Amino acid sequence: MNKKIAAAMSGGVDSSLAAALLIERGFEVEGVTMLLSDDEKILDDAKKVCAHLGITHHVADLRKIFRAQVENYFVEEYLRGRTPNPCVQCNKKIKFGALFEFAKNLGADFFSTGHYAQIIFEDGRFKLKKAADAFKDQSYVLYNLTAEKLAKIILPLGNFSKSTTRQLAEKFSLPVAQKPDSQEICFVPDDDYKNFIAARAPEAQALQPGQIVDTNGKILGNHGGVANYTIGQRKGLGIAAEHPLYVIGLDVAKKKVVVDANEKLFRKTLTAHDAHWIYKPRLPKTLDAKIRYGSKIFSCNVIEEKNFLRAEFFEPVRAVTPGQSIVFYDGDEVLGGAIID
Repeated sequence: MNKKIAAAMSGGVDSSLAAALLIERGFEVEGVTMLLSDDEKILDDAKKVCAHLGITHHVADLRKIFRAQVENYFVEEYLRGRTPNPCVQCNKKIKFGALFEFAKNLGADFFSTGHYAQIIFEDGRFKLKKAADAFKDQSYVLYNLTAEKLAKIILPLGNFSKSTTRQLAEKFSLPVAQKPDSQEICFVPDDDYKNFIAARAPEAQALQPGQIVDTNGKILGNHGGVANYTIGQRKGLGIAAEHPLYVIGLDVAKKKVVVDANEKLFRKTLTAHDAHWIYKPRLPKTLDAKIRYGSKIFSCNVIEEKNFLRAEFFEPVRAVTPGQSIVFYDGDEVLGGAIID
């Protein structure tokens, strides 16, 4: 095809298979891997796969920008009593930001990743759509892409299930064919985000001990820091009550964790800022939405205010969490999203 593709390769089975499939299609493929920490051993699997496929392997040293744009954001959001989504931020700033630019500077015509989502040219424009496999769909974390970038991105796994990916990886004899999926935040050792935050900001207000209270202000117990909690949390409260209690609010200034019964977690409206649209519909409009990566789809009326969006749901939604993203869909198409206030 005489087209050069820079394939983002993490060393996992998904991105490795994506590169192998593109080679099979006849593209000129080169691997690009992000160096995000001082441990260069994380590059080993990507290097092995590139050697196995017989392609050039490039390393983009993105440690500085990753720390500034993802790690610091992660810490700062928790210190504000919010729950960040580092994957959304990483895809926006790093993978489809700094690494995408690195690939362009290599002379690549296209950029590839192993995400489970689809890019389809339809009705005269490129559209981002859900993956065929609803269980693996990752379109939620890609809502910050632009129409211009969609034209330069190829997602070879959009029609696959994970089992199909594993089978094809075996067919290509990829050395990472049986490598397990990562279930943790990649930059947080042992998935211990509490210690990670404490190491960065040991004196922060959100890490100071305080009280667990009900909505009337009655003290029910104590906590070791507001940053250790998130909306909807039940486990780890360490308090006794006649019925199960859940975190419904976080007050960093007063060092209070507010709890109440499960039904108090449901609401029918939310506001969100920093809206980004791949394709902006005329608002107000009824759209489908997800309020976190693993949530079900809810229908809502989306209204544009002066500096924010308001989503009014047709049924109550549980545990609307500040810091997470609300992502809007029209059927299978991702239209855009915003950060929940």
